Amino acid sequence: MTDVLILGGTGWLSGRIAAHALGAGASVTCLARGGRPAPPGATLVLADRDDEDAYDVVSRTDWDHVVDVSSRVDHVSGAVRALGDRAARWTYISSMSVYRDDETVGTDESAPRHPAAQAGEDDDYARQKVAAEDAVQESLGDRALLVRPGLIVGDGDPSDRFGYWAAAFLRALDEPVLLPPLDGRTAEVIDVEDVAAFVMSATVTGAVNAIGDVRDLEDVLRTVRASTGHTGPVIVGTEERLVAEGVAYWAGPRSLPLWLPPDMSGFMTRSNARYRRSGGRIRPLEETLERVVADERERGVDRERRAGLTRTEERALLDAFAR
Repeated sequence: MTDVLILGGTGWLSGRIAAHALGAGASVTCLARGGRPAPPGATLVLADRDDEDAYDVVSRTDWDHVVDVSSRVDHVSGAVRALGDRAARWTYISSMSVYRDDETVGTDESAPRHPAAQAGEDDDYARQKVAAEDAVQESLGDRALLVRPGLIVGDGDPSDRFGYWAAAFLRALDEPVLLPPLDGRTAEVIDVEDVAAFVMSATVTGAVNAIGDVRDLEDVLRTVRASTGHTGPVIVGTEERLVAEGVAYWAGPRSLPLWLPPDMSGFMTRSNARYRRSGGRIRPLEETLERVVADERERGVDRERRAGLTRTEERALLDAFAR
């Protein structure tokens, strides 16, 4: 039986990875603080990775596969020091955010990265991920896989970015929905289940962009709209007016998720060729949306969200644009 250790294993993505490992017949141990349960069938080891002895219990075992999702280089480097000699294979879940070039279309894993984070740069997500990649690669070499996901989507997504659009169309019914500028805008989305499956099935090492195919943003939003049965009109805002009204790009409060500035044409057009060659799956968007739409209905389309506009904010903008 394969012995898998997941540093985490109770979060949205790491929990799916644990579930896929269990489904493949592995023995799974999750090391986490314990604020959330581990998937049924997994063993939960309680530990705080800020503590020097966090890995003492799990460092007594030889592991076939260690998976780490942390965004803190001190956690990642500490785990590598404690467990690197015990791991036959190591997967680090990094991010597309490591790349510093967001303008060039079609870049692959060889694209330049941001500088690695230095001491005191704890809040720089991208540079922390770069430094964490370096810690894993330098210590584990050809035993290490660096998975760089882009926009991960699916039911239960805590970021609320992709799900916002399903909720926006569902709550509007036959009323208007405000869209961002669409001409020349693209999106690459990948199902959380596909990322999790790849982490457990991949045999390659080195860096892999685990991202979806490049699609026109207009096509993505049209597919979301069709999945919800929305029958009202869609109103496309202008760049200048949306920015002037304080609507944010990409994510966060008072935003239009997935909308990017015009000078970020490379951010959602990166190559996923190595992921495809390595057996990575990208399921039809319609299949993902079945789960996303059901999830948004269950959790409530008017709930407080981490990304997007409230319906009140959206109506106010629509009224302003109509004047």
